[in-house]
Amino acid sequence: MTQAATYTHPATATGLDSWKVGFWTFIGSECLFFGSLISTYMVYKGESLVGPTSHEILNIPLTSISTFVLLTSSLMMVLALAAVQRGSRRGALLWLLLTAWFGSLFLGFQAFEFTQFYHEGLTPQKNLFGASFFVLTGFHGAHVTVGVIWLLTLWVLALRGRLGRADALKVEIAGLYWHFVDVVWIAIFTLVYLIQ
Repeated sequence: MTQAATYTHPATATGLDSWKVGFWTFIGSECLFFGSLISTYMVYKGESLVGPTSHEILNIPLTSISTFVLLTSSLMMVLALAAVQRGSRRGALLWLLLTAWFGSLFLGFQAFEFTQFYHEGLTPQKNLFGASFFVLTGFHGAHVTVGVIWLLTLWVLALRGRLGRADALKVEIAGLYWHFVDVVWIAIFTLVYLIQ
């Protein structure tokens, strides 16, 4: 009786929560989406010689710092989920806000980098490298932005006392999304910045 009262979403045939299975399906479709963007970038990399190329323009030290910031936010997301599962409102508030803050810092680094590229003559219209680079990293940045908004929404819920142990699944699903965004960035950072 108590189990039925606390269980909010029906389990699937796998025994997993239907929301979680649905979200894993969404992440699978996102993998295909980013796979196609990364493939397009790899095909067009070095194909257009008009304007600056990746060798001339990419700032690997700066992007390494922003990568570290984003990956550190994944640890903070884990700590936020653990705090919610423990019922620690204070911990949830701290770690959700720090995760969102580090995600925002990453976006700041990306905005700075895009501005630098623009001043150095690289735009989406300049060449195939510019077009595929800005589309790939821009879509990733859009996903990070959605994640930051999602985290801040959870933070507001925690602030109002509406994010307790029973709501841990909400934070877990947000965490799945956040970790996915981080893993995608590892692939982008490796293929775009490190493999020249």
